Amino acid sequence: MNIVGNLAFPDFGVLHVSLADQLRRRLESCEACIGILGLGYVGLPLVPAIARVGYNVVGFDIDGHKITELSEGRSYIRHISNETVATLVSDGRFTPTSDFSRLCDVDVLLICVPTPLTRNRDPDLSFVISTTEAIAQNFRPGQLIVLESTTYPGTTREVMRPILERTGLLSGSDFFLAYSPEREDPGNSLFNTAQIPKVIGGDGDAALELACLFYSRIVAGTVPVSSVETAEAVKLTENIFRTVNIALVNELKLLFERMGIDIWEVIDAAKTKPFGYMAFYPGPGLGGHCLPIDPFYLTWKAREYGIATRFIELAGEINTAMPGHVVDRLANAINEQSGKGLKGAKILILGVAYKKDVDDTRESPALRIIELLQQRGAVVDYHDPYVQVIPNSRDHPELSGKSSVALEPETLANYAAAMICTDHSNVDYNLVLNHTPIVIDTRNACRSPVPGAHRLVRA
Repeated sequence: MNIVGNLAFPDFGVLHVSLADQLRRRLESCEACIGILGLGYVGLPLVPAIARVGYNVVGFDIDGHKITELSEGRSYIRHISNETVATLVSDGRFTPTSDFSRLCDVDVLLICVPTPLTRNRDPDLSFVISTTEAIAQNFRPGQLIVLESTTYPGTTREVMRPILERTGLLSGSDFFLAYSPEREDPGNSLFNTAQIPKVIGGDGDAALELACLFYSRIVAGTVPVSSVETAEAVKLTENIFRTVNIALVNELKLLFERMGIDIWEVIDAAKTKPFGYMAFYPGPGLGGHCLPIDPFYLTWKAREYGIATRFIELAGEINTAMPGHVVDRLANAINEQSGKGLKGAKILILGVAYKKDVDDTRESPALRIIELLQQRGAVVDYHDPYVQVIPNSRDHPELSGKSSVALEPETLANYAAAMICTDHSNVDYNLVLNHTPIVIDTRNACRSPVPGAHRLVRA
């Protein structure tokens, strides 16, 4: 046995390169076992993508409820079916567990944990750090460790690597460290996990080669880059691009509203140009784990280099202000119709998921809108076919446990107004327009002329 720090490992020999060779052979033959740390909206979709090519998968999560659900063949993510989970578990291809001592049993470790912001909008790497520390207590020589969580450039090398090397094992020789940003898009029927190329940066040539070898077997293609920092920057660039352009179109919406111009008609006409234009759409704010958060990871890191990222921060300010804007539009519409304010008014929110046809409420602007309405004295209900009960969240704990209401003609008439926050495909918007006094549409869900359109207000 070799003793490294307080850990004991089998003697793999003195030639460190044999560790890379051994892992390479196991990856090529599909004998390797893959561990996924964090079984949420990023980690769980990786399971069927990896298992389908022949690897066995062990899924790790600290949430015992998730482990129980998965072990019994039930999925808690809408686009991952119960049948898929049940089949993988019963076939022995997928083992969910909260036992982190089993980390030493796998060959590749994929870290898919949250990277939120603190209340001061600074990066919160607590999940990455605690997960890396758990790995350091249980890993062995010859493993490939890949961070997939979105973060600022430098996290993999400056935060993770020192924790792992405290054991006495060295990156690039005893273990292999890489970064490959997740590119999940829940609800996207055109591109699933296996169809989306993976950007990969390695801490050294061996790590890059092994990570590319692994991912090349499970996704449509790999895009190797020169460093882990470059790969980290790629993910932020992708999301900042979207954030800035959404902020631009949100600002145009505010201007065009004043000018009596329909922003949606403008976008539909502009996107007929076959070059030089890409359509982005306004909304009631940004949601999901990426767009409201990721830009601030880069603005925080930029301060270290004395750079003020004014453009990115301005985009964040515009998008953050949108929930307040649509609430004001709602209040004005009620006042114009009835001469009353929001206090005591019954309001129905349509959709609390952060995007169309998903069950994910992370950072959803609808939750902030509900809070703003309640602060102004409104009585708020919601309807969402995919979110029957609002889950607990750090930013909106008071909404936890609130249940979706049914859409019934006799009850819709009792609301002063309804606001479409998420344009789910299976909601009967004609029913809402026909029976609700005012409908605020923040997503252009009611596009064509329909009965009751005179009640419609775009926001």
